[in-house]
Amino acid sequence: MTDITSSVPSVPPVPPPPAAPPSSGAGLYFDGRTSTRHEVTVTLGDGTMRIAGGDGAVLAEWGYNEIEAMAAPEKVLRIGRRHHNHHDLAAPLERLEILDSAFAAEIDRRAEYIDRTGALARHHRNAVVLWTVAATACLVLAAYFAIPALAGRLAPLIPFPIERRLGDTVNVQILATLDKNHSGEAFECGHKLGEVPGRQALDKIMQRLQDAAALGFPLRTIVVRRKEANAITLPGGLIYIFQGAIDKASTPDELAGVISHEMGHAAHHDGTKAVLQSGGLSFLFGMLLGDFVGGGAVVISAKTIMQLTYSREVEAAADAYGAVLMNKAGGDAHGLATFLAKIGGATEPGMTILLDHPLTNARVAAVNKLAAPQDLRPFLTNQEWTALKRMCSG
Repeated sequence: MTDITSSVPSVPPVPPPPAAPPSSGAGLYFDGRTSTRHEVTVTLGDGTMRIAGGDGAVLAEWGYNEIEAMAAPEKVLRIGRRHHNHHDLAAPLERLEILDSAFAAEIDRRAEYIDRTGALARHHRNAVVLWTVAATACLVLAAYFAIPALAGRLAPLIPFPIERRLGDTVNVQILATLDKNHSGEAFECGHKLGEVPGRQALDKIMQRLQDAAALGFPLRTIVVRRKEANAITLPGGLIYIFQGAIDKASTPDELAGVISHEMGHAAHHDGTKAVLQSGGLSFLFGMLLGDFVGGGAVVISAKTIMQLTYSREVEAAADAYGAVLMNKAGGDAHGLATFLAKIGGATEPGMTILLDHPLTNARVAAVNKLAAPQDLRPFLTNQEWTALKRMCSG
């Protein structure tokens, strides 16, 4: 007798439907007016996200097109509001922190100006295609132009995602050079529990300066345990601040002035120009092919950044940018001049913020001349400044 069950094809089990993305989750909210931390529930709507306190009261409601990512530890999504009117310096520095990775990914998916998943890079796809055509034409003409001139013309045309990738590539070698003891994460300040308030104070300064600058691309800051009173800027808006610069600064305005100067280098793409000049065609072809394969060029370029001394015109332009930015942010531009005067006799190699030419006195005078008399707004409270000065104490 035939077993009819043997002729019936087996039916594979139906997989369960994918889990729906979370529409609400927990977060930590800071209103920007006080230092109080609020444990909140965040609910994602069609066009806005609602932030409610433990009693159900709505503390804030943000549109997805109004928020952007802020500097934060790797597993934390920290977001704040984008202020379209960058002259509104009285706007509160609100921020929200999300620890749940799935919920953070859903916010990332909905928000235009958060790029944890690479959405912003995809928005630049058309620009990348156009740049590739332009880069090809530049490479064809490279035989007729000197590399410095070509780099100066090309750097401002590079789309931000590619410039940032270039900076990340060079940064691997930079970090290895700076961290001689191979300390890893411990080499960076601001991660330990007692250092977090200092990192938050630095983020407050950065947010205010970025709002005033309106660069059109995000900046990242890393504070490292190095005793030199120095700061360096890599392509793609990555700014290294040395512990020695924080130690040397007597006021928040002095430190903000140093950062503003470095933001000038980022705005003018000075680091990118220097890397292209030092790496030459190796990097130009690497960017065109989408792969920075020139290992020797990476090492040369990293060494160039570490020992870089910009020309008189480049440094003067960064000084002027920093002074004007301090004016826009409601800070005291004299702070930059004071800091330059303090390190005028420094002899450490790689003092990128200081040059013998133009002479320090001339730079100080130029910055002081640009400082606008105005009603100054302190960047930090005394308590926040104290925390920032102790940021590397751990």
